[in-house]
Amino acid sequence: MLIRNRIFIAAFTAHCFFVCGLSGQDTHRIYLSGRGMDDPVDWEFFCTSGRRSGEWTTIPVPSNWELQGFGEYNYGHNRNKANEQGLYRHNFTVPSSWKGKTVRIVFQGVMTDAEVKINGNSTGPIHQGGFYEFRFDITRLLNYGKNNLLEVKVSKVSSNPSVEAAERQGDYWVFGGIYRPVFLEALPAEFIDRVSIDARAGGFFRARVHTVAVRKADRLECRIYTSGGQPLGLPFGIDLNKRSESSEIESVFTDVLPWSPEYPDMYMAEFRLMENGRTIHRYPQKFGFRTVEVRLRDGIYVNGRKIMFRGVNRHSFYPSSGRCLSRDLSIMDVNLMKDMNMNAVRMSHYPPDDHFLEACDSLGLFVINELAGWQEPPYDTEVGRKLVYEMLRRDVNHPSIILWSNGNEGGNNHELVDDYAKHDLQQRKVIHPWAVFRGLDTQHYRPFNYGTRSFYQGTDIFFPTEFLHGLYDGGHGAGLEDNWEWMCMNPYSAGAFLWVFSDEGVVRTDKQGIIDTDGNHAPDGILGPYREKEGSFYTIKEIWSPVQFDKKILPPSFDGTLQVENRFHFTSLDQCLFRFWLSSFPGPFSGSHRSTEKKTVTAPSLQPGEKGSISLDLPDDWKQYDFLYLSAIDPHGREIYTWSWPVGSPAGLASGILLPADLTASELTYHETDMDISVKTDRAEFLFSKPGAILQRVTVSGEEIPFGKGPVLASGEMVQGTIKTFTEGGNLVIEAFYEKGFSKLKWTVRPDGWLKLEYAWLPVRGNYDYLGIGFSLPEEYVRSVRWLGKGPYRVWKNRMKGVEFNVWEKAYNNTVTGESWDYPEFKGYHSDLYW
Repeated sequence: MLIRNRIFIAAFTAHCFFVCGLSGQDTHRIYLSGRGMDDPVDWEFFCTSGRRSGEWTTIPVPSNWELQGFGEYNYGHNRNKANEQGLYRHNFTVPSSWKGKTVRIVFQGVMTDAEVKINGNSTGPIHQGGFYEFRFDITRLLNYGKNNLLEVKVSKVSSNPSVEAAERQGDYWVFGGIYRPVFLEALPAEFIDRVSIDARAGGFFRARVHTVAVRKADRLECRIYTSGGQPLGLPFGIDLNKRSESSEIESVFTDVLPWSPEYPDMYMAEFRLMENGRTIHRYPQKFGFRTVEVRLRDGIYVNGRKIMFRGVNRHSFYPSSGRCLSRDLSIMDVNLMKDMNMNAVRMSHYPPDDHFLEACDSLGLFVINELAGWQEPPYDTEVGRKLVYEMLRRDVNHPSIILWSNGNEGGNNHELVDDYAKHDLQQRKVIHPWAVFRGLDTQHYRPFNYGTRSFYQGTDIFFPTEFLHGLYDGGHGAGLEDNWEWMCMNPYSAGAFLWVFSDEGVVRTDKQGIIDTDGNHAPDGILGPYREKEGSFYTIKEIWSPVQFDKKILPPSFDGTLQVENRFHFTSLDQCLFRFWLSSFPGPFSGSHRSTEKKTVTAPSLQPGEKGSISLDLPDDWKQYDFLYLSAIDPHGREIYTWSWPVGSPAGLASGILLPADLTASELTYHETDMDISVKTDRAEFLFSKPGAILQRVTVSGEEIPFGKGPVLASGEMVQGTIKTFTEGGNLVIEAFYEKGFSKLKWTVRPDGWLKLEYAWLPVRGNYDYLGIGFSLPEEYVRSVRWLGKGPYRVWKNRMKGVEFNVWEKAYNNTVTGESWDYPEFKGYHSDLYW
């Protein structure tokens, strides 16, 4: 496993060996812009209206101009959007040695319509579509070895109504600008233009190779390399038919390592265009061996294994740069998804940066890649066909992509469906999110009991491409466990995709740098705009863990044996590392933390889908500790999850804090009137109101503590009745009786100043948002909280997982999830509170 691990990590570095080792046969590349948000290049710029308009200045490229102080911000729902244009100028030179080659200029993303000129001459028709890579042949327009002028006129409002509707009328921010890199590429006069690969898990390899201007070339050859640069098998090839613009080449290999999210093994195919044994053009292409099958009325299979998508939707977005991103950010986002035990991501609602797909390939995520489209209407057929081609031209060979999405939620042009197969040798299936299409049911936000012939009651493969919309702190982890367990039990489920990965809050350079989520439109992420982790991050991590244990608590008879289930698709459980340890924690006033050494556990050889048991070699004194922890690490060193269980009972733990009272060492007195009961001990004083025995005031060592006014019910009506006061074993007991509300309310005051409350509540019929009691503590006095229990995040009754036993401490904050991002939130309910 370690050797294989090194191979997949090296997948990024192998690309540099093939592309950067320039020779006369390689494609040469010169960047005119930076490669992302971290290294832009200044170009001349003129904005036609809005902020900073009307004069020539400079702007970093790539970028969205709103984030640079130009023009106006708009959310997709805004009816009257700003329509400024950006005029770009940039001077550049090309080497004299490029003369005689084919030179193209490539734009990886421009919002939205782009008119391009070189030295005053048009490079071709205006490009429409803001999320696609496009290129122009500029060979005849260049001054070689001299200065050249690039001019780009960018209109962020498209002149094509269908492009405007598909890309800029959605539930997300819309921007303008050259926001992805721009570069020149020089190719030989005869060259390989693009390749479409179909490489199966069993070792079968086939490629369709598209060539341009072939006159002298007479042969096409290919050699496969591992990601470490070692050759796989022998070279293979065919003689060229010069009358055809494409050729197919194939071979079969043995002992290949198939690609999957659990083992994302990558290879490199090096294609060579030959003339009399001499290489004219060399074209490297990364790929992975894997087989995707959609078996109707059954499931989606990869490499022969039926898969469940544990997925999320992701916008290409960062608050300080809009849609201009970087390779490092893509890698970070994929790692965050992997850390949540996700295995899939849906591109919503447009193709991402190429480096994001490379990160999915190399680190391991299934991808649904999506043609842009919001809802009705979709792209018209003419422009849609061009954009389908541009998306597949760039993305077709990513092994991470296992499905194509033809627009979103009704924004589906059915005339485009068959175009995908024209450009994809693998013939991957096309879906229509929020629709039943060709045996795949992807409807969004459906309840358990939806319909009689769909989803849980249907026979089509179902996987909602959006579900559990995470507005503020709802959705996501809240409700996931119920949904997921139902899906795991249903033979037609292929999993689901949460909405959405991160809050789409943008820095408003026109509003003193505030982060704007457009009200409640964009604060629906598992993460904040800068990838701050909400509580659901850890809930998802536990629920979607591919290792599942059966026990929520440890019974007194526990002997170290845990029942375990392997929910991996391609990994045996004994390929993972398990460690356990025991810990005890100090009390609220004194004591120390102690832990055993972490001990490795021998994992059973359970195959995917199998259940069995795992045994912990517990020490003889294990019951002297408070909590048991068990951590699982996947074959690549990534933590799957760390589980925690209490060893003893809350009463047992409390006994170590609350020592038996010395009734002779302290004195207790009380005074009762018609209105209240006052109680005094050597250390503390308490005031209770009558008749409900509501604690009104607490004084400790002569100083009043602003705590009291309770207990009161979090929900439900309270009608007070009678009260009874008596002494019992040196303690004072105050017992209240309620006509409605509490069925039991009993205070016990000890002479040493400890106060005990016992209560019970039997609610009348009805629905209640919250169950429990509360006291008053004025917010201005609150500084922090320290506690022993599960944390550090709050819980909901439908989001109980993702928290761990420990002593936690957090400073006061007043965070509203999705509007401010100081996590974990201070306010809320916490589970398994010990002290």
